[in-house]
Amino acid sequence: MATAFAAFMSTPMVLLAQHPTPVDRLRHLQASLGPSCPTLLMKRDDLLSFGGGGNKVRKLQTVMREATGAGADTVITCGGVQSNHARATAAAASALGLRAILVLNLNGAEPPVEPTGNLKLDQLFGAEVRFVATRADRAPEMARIADDLRSGGKKPFVIPLGASTPLGAIGFARGVLELSAATIKPDAIIHASSSGGTQAGMIAGCALVGVGTAVTGISADDPATSLAHTIRELLTGVASRLGAKQETVGLDRPIDVDDTQVGDGYGLPTPASIEARELVARTEGIVLDHTYTAKAMAGLIARVRGGHFDKDQTVLFWNTGGLGL
Repeated sequence: MATAFAAFMSTPMVLLAQHPTPVDRLRHLQASLGPSCPTLLMKRDDLLSFGGGGNKVRKLQTVMREATGAGADTVITCGGVQSNHARATAAAASALGLRAILVLNLNGAEPPVEPTGNLKLDQLFGAEVRFVATRADRAPEMARIADDLRSGGKKPFVIPLGASTPLGAIGFARGVLELSAATIKPDAIIHASSSGGTQAGMIAGCALVGVGTAVTGISADDPATSLAHTIRELLTGVASRLGAKQETVGLDRPIDVDDTQVGDGYGLPTPASIEARELVARTEGIVLDHTYTAKAMAGLIARVRGGHFDKDQTVLFWNTGGLGL
């Protein structure tokens, strides 16, 4: 364990977000959910101090260090048109003097005439955007772009969706240190889960720092069984990178994914996510995004109303950020 923790702490990073994010007490939301509601906290990664914030920045601190260490001059990644990961990658590339190419899928729509939200920020950060029709088109297009750049003497570095690699998960796991430094030990952590890297990092981070907290990912899109399999593969990769036993990174713990909030699909609001978004805005003055955090909060609220927690427990909602309005 000591060797694995040393490897964890010595994993090279570029410092993009230099300040820990706060943990807020959600007193008014807690009161609105009734007298049996547990203590509610929120980890504010929406306030992460770089590129618009969000959980992707944590993963990019390790992944971009790998890219620069490999001598890359260009990073290529993918996502939806309003991808938080694409926006964070564009910001990181600009800060590190790299070219960024973003492959974004339109899902049958036409390219936006006037960019808004994350897409506008992508362009503001200087990224080059390439549109493809579907999710399935993204990986082949990234590979084609990388081949073209190599043939021209460039050094591209391809970052998978969400920077959800074992190294990216290690980057996110470093965020758990902020909880232990503040002596915050919640009974449960609930967060939005999609490409798996955040949840893998959360589980590994809790295991590595000795926090016995239950981690629940609320899926934004994929079925629970599929996402849990991805998370398990990422944790296996984390263990390999750190030279650790599987239990050291949490592979002996249940992988809890809740897919009951997906609704009609990725990025599409549900009645529960709309209610959760409005409730948090009107009780705490905090804006959640429709794609990820509103659905995750809907999952937390459903569990509170369903009596899943005891009143004397503490539940932390890890706000992974997002700019979608």
